[in-house]
Amino acid sequence: MTDLSKMIASKGDNPLIVSEENSQSQEDVELERKLRELKFKQELRKDWILFIVRDVVIFPAAILFIFAVSGYSLFLHIHG
Repeated sequence: MTDLSKMIASKGDNPLIVSEENSQSQEDVELERKLRELKFKQELRKDWILFIVRDVVIFPAAILFIFAVSGYSLFLHIHG
């Protein structure tokens, strides 16, 4: 059946381009799956980096800064 369709497609002045749909679509599906996996891993890595920067670095630094400022202010009120 595919031979007949190729023969029909190649007739005439403007031959049609016939590709192997099964193998092509299978390769496309495989590439699409790999691309989705890569995007997922990239998003996961980005989420972890944001979590570490925000929750492990910025929040404790802000809390320490607030404690330092309030402690210094309290120290100035006691000794002032």
